Amino acid sequence: MSATVRPKPSPMQMQDLGPAPEAQVARDLVRHGLMALPVALLLGFIGWGTDGVASVAFAYALILINFVVAAALLGWAARISLGLLMGVCLFGFLIRMAAITVAVLLVRDQPWVADVPLAVTLVVTHLGLLFWETKFVSASLAYPGLKPSSEEQ
Repeated sequence: MSATVRPKPSPMQMQDLGPAPEAQVARDLVRHGLMALPVALLLGFIGWGTDGVASVAFAYALILINFVVAAALLGWAARISLGLLMGVCLFGFLIRMAAITVAVLLVRDQPWVADVPLAVTLVVTHLGLLFWETKFVSASLAYPGLKPSSEEQ
């Protein structure tokens, strides 16, 4: 009697075929970002007029697109392999930061750009949304993604 020995798959080749919490978290980040947007636009207007509003709006668009693209890339890579997921995490981040840098450099000399609100919005809103989201993200395998509300439990 011969026993069939199956090699154990490498963790780097394994796939994540479970629910995709990335899209759920990205939608929540966008929702929270849009909730804070009127305040940011008002501050941009008070400090720099219409140029401040345009700069804040441009920065917000870059930030929200960045989060949505990150979620899409991570969700796609997780379905293929965990090794690809790790590569997409690192290199996707670097490429997205380079794309944001290029976008800012392309518009920096435009008459509607105010440097201070653009830079402050990019940094503060990226970090602020990520810290705000930590209140809502579950670190449990039972509820990947966002924490369930008390009604859902």
